[in-house]
Amino acid sequence: MTPKEEKFCCFYALNGNARLSAVLSGYRADAEMKAIRLLMRNDIAEKIRSYRKVCCDDLTALAIVGYRQLAFGSIADCVKLMYSENSDTQSLDTMNLFMISEIKKPKDGSMEIKFFDRIKALEKLTEIEHLSEENSIPFYKALEKSADLFNHDEEEEHVSH
Repeated sequence: MTPKEEKFCCFYALNGNARLSAVLSGYRADAEMKAIRLLMRNDIAEKIRSYRKVCCDDLTALAIVGYRQLAFGSIADCVKLMYSENSDTQSLDTMNLFMISEIKKPKDGSMEIKFFDRIKALEKLTEIEHLSEENSIPFYKALEKSADLFNHDEEEEHVSH
């Protein structure tokens, strides 16, 4: 498996969007077809399953992935949707519309799309990061104490010899 394919597996395990994962992995030309071909391979499917086991069983990790996509994701597919004359369900399946919070189609035939607030997503990411730092402080303090005890025991050993 190439590093690019490995990257694809990781991105796909996190976001579930084949085309987006292919683009993020570096497949620019015909990303959607490349993604479909990759997903048909057994080794790729197995790698994706293993990544999901590791990272996606944790709800916090999933929330972080979602907030990152809201904060930094592309709205290109959303804009395509707005300007498309007739959006069939097949093309909708390949679009990344994660950023949309609401779609309205008034009687005049226009389309209104509301996006999730990027600033709120960034605030949530900061909040989660801050909480994880606070939770890790007791761990680091415990490590410090054990290191101090270890150093103290070594000093006593040197003094007694």
